[in-house]
Amino acid sequence: MVTTRGGIVPDIALVRANGIDVNVAVAGAGPAVLLLHGFPQTWRLWSEVIPQLAPRHRVIAPDLRGLGASTRAADGYDAGTLAADAEALLDALGEQTAAVVGIDAGTPPAFLLAMRRPERIRRLVVMESLLGTLPGAEDFLAGGAPWWFGFHSVPGLAETVLAGHEAEYVDWFLTTGTRGIPGEIRDEFVAAYAGSEALRCAFSIYREMPTSARQIREAVAAARLTVPTMAIGAHPVGSALERQLRPIADDLVAHLVEDCGHIIPLDRPQALASLLIPFLAGV
Repeated sequence: MVTTRGGIVPDIALVRANGIDVNVAVAGAGPAVLLLHGFPQTWRLWSEVIPQLAPRHRVIAPDLRGLGASTRAADGYDAGTLAADAEALLDALGEQTAAVVGIDAGTPPAFLLAMRRPERIRRLVVMESLLGTLPGAEDFLAGGAPWWFGFHSVPGLAETVLAGHEAEYVDWFLTTGTRGIPGEIRDEFVAAYAGSEALRCAFSIYREMPTSARQIREAVAAARLTVPTMAIGAHPVGSALERQLRPIADDLVAHLVEDCGHIIPLDRPQALASLLIPFLAGV
C-alpha cells in the first residue's frame, strides 16, 4: 500500500496496454486526468498533486514504458509509442476522454496524444520540456543542449559508466535546482533507476529523441493544436516551451512558477495545483 502525502491511498495495478504491463496508480472519481512523469521519476512524482485533484477527478498516474514497475520493453521509447501507450491505458481503464498533464519526458507524448487524438483529450498541460526541434527554444539552446542529452544518447555508454553509482547520479537530477523532495520519494526514485536495465530503458527515451522530433514535426505540419493548452515553466526551461507552442496552438495560456526548480510537482505543489485545478475545470 502506498499513501500519498495528502493521505489518499490510490489503487495500484499492472494494466495491459499496447503490448506491455503498465504500472498505474488510480485515485478519485470524476473526469479523468492522466499524469505523465519524466526522468528520473515514477508516478510518485505526483504524490502531492494527486490529493488535490482526486476530489474532482479520476486521477491516472502511470509509470512510463520501461520505468518504475512498468514492463522494461526492448523498444518503443519514442514519443509516438509512448503516446500510444497512454491512449491504450485510457482504453483499458474505460476512459473515452481525459485531460493529460506531462512534464519533462512526459511532455512530448502528451503533446502527440493531443495532436493525434484531439477528440479524446479535453485539456493539455505541458511543463518543463521542449517539443523536439520546433522553433522558439533558440535562446534556451544557445549554449547547446544540456550535457546529459549527449551522454545518454550513446547506446550502452551511460549505463556502463554509471554501474554502481546510480544513486549519486539520480540524486544530482533530483536536487539540482529543486528543493524539498521527501526522503521516501527520493528513495523510490533511486531504487527505480538502479541497474543497467533500468537505465537502458530511461536512456532509450533520449536515444529516440530524433524519432520523437520527427514525429512532432510531422504532427505540426499536418494540423494545429486545437486542444485548450496550458504551458507551465520554471527553471531552467522557463518560457521556451510556450514560445514553441504559441505559433501552432489555437488556445494557449502560459505561466511561469517563480522561485521553482525543474521538478515542479515536488518543488511547488501548491502553486502547481492552483494552476491545474481551475484550468482542468475549464475556468
